[in-house]
Amino acid sequence: MELGNKERSLVSKVMDGLISGIVEERYGAILPPQDVLSKEFDVSRTVMREALSMLLARHMLDVRPKIGTRIRPMRDWRMIDEDVVSWRFRAKPDKTFLRDVIEFRALIEPAACALAAERASAADLTGMRDAFEALRQTSPGDAGCEAADTLLHTRILAASGNQFYQQMAAIIRGALTLVNPILSQREDGWLNVVNAHGTVVDAIERRAPEEARAAAAAMIALTADELHRSLAPEAVEPR
Repeated sequence: MELGNKERSLVSKVMDGLISGIVEERYGAILPPQDVLSKEFDVSRTVMREALSMLLARHMLDVRPKIGTRIRPMRDWRMIDEDVVSWRFRAKPDKTFLRDVIEFRALIEPAACALAAERASAADLTGMRDAFEALRQTSPGDAGCEAADTLLHTRILAASGNQFYQQMAAIIRGALTLVNPILSQREDGWLNVVNAHGTVVDAIERRAPEEARAAAAAMIALTADELHRSLAPEAVEPR
């Protein structure tokens, strides 16, 4: 059933009240049942159910059978809307958007790689190496190529230990999905990109933060150069 303006306003008010209770730790680890919350906020169960679903969609809550509605750790809360990110990257890219993607990666990934070199656990390092080896053994167009590449970047961001960088993974994955088909147009271009990834992983494994930062910056610069090479010179339509 579609909610009217009054109900939507109530949903927003209830969401704000629930969030206040959560961050002020009034509820503990488990929220009270929906009927209890509905009485607390003096709203219908429909309004309360919609408010809770909005928090569920943002990874703030987790419903478990026989346990109830668990409050998830704040580090898990979705600060970046992956659906919106995905929708944006589905649009045909233009030069300005490609430039913005490269600039964003240059801002985030070198810093994340430096932190990963300092903070990565042994399991993190093994995961990164496994993802890189999977990437190295694939070719553009292979079913597992994009998955291995996005997994490697995601694991590096996770190993940074920074929850904001970790949630940037959605944008990085979208960026890779966008640029990789362009980079793979030249076989040597893709090979250079894969080798650049290896240099980053090597530096992280050696616990060399500044080398990891520089290697990531070089990798992104190489991507920018390959994009420029692939997209230029542009075809000029005859007048």
